[in-house]
Amino acid sequence: MAEAPGSGRRSLYKAAGSPSWKEAFRQGCLERMRNSRDRLLNRYRQAGGGVPGSAQSTLLVHEVMEEEWSALRSVEGRPEVSAQLEEPVDLAVLEEIQQELADQERSIISEYEKSLQFDERCLSIILAEWEANPLICPVCTKSNLRVANGVVTCPCGLYLSNHFPELTEQKLRACIEDSVNAHSAHCPHTPEFSVTQATGERPTLLMSCLACDTWTAIL
Repeated sequence: MAEAPGSGRRSLYKAAGSPSWKEAFRQGCLERMRNSRDRLLNRYRQAGGGVPGSAQSTLLVHEVMEEEWSALRSVEGRPEVSAQLEEPVDLAVLEEIQQELADQERSIISEYEKSLQFDERCLSIILAEWEANPLICPVCTKSNLRVANGVVTCPCGLYLSNHFPELTEQKLRACIEDSVNAHSAHCPHTPEFSVTQATGERPTLLMSCLACDTWTAIL
């Protein structure tokens, strides 16, 4: 019969084991937390990026400890483990493991936030360069685009033809900036640009983002 929600955590404070068991439990919890990075960041995003600071308000720590506890209890063919689980344990040991997991959780979130900040800075630099300089090619991000008679070219090899004859550099810049801003409104990662051409179709400038799995046709 399955244990009621929260009973696994209560069990942690009622049983325990030898020093070797404690270390095995600690290592198992840390490994489980590392493997739960995507689950943790999904919860962090769902919480709006705000995580209360107290150890009791962590996103995944208690759940990870309960999962590892259940995994140890389900081990078959190891009577020595079962015997150890019936021995009392110092509450301080579990609190120490809990604190270590909370530190690891905060470290994962901090690393993620730094990645977002880096992407935001890159996006700001790209937008600033587009506004202050001739239109930079979004594909190579090095050379200037040239727009003439509806044809878009770049020294990197980009070539888009058969578009609207009235297309200008200003209109193309506005299309790119509008697409980038629309994307940044729901995803903090920097999108990439590429040129694709289906069989029998004209080349298309695409903006894509692997992080949010979106594709947008610019031209």
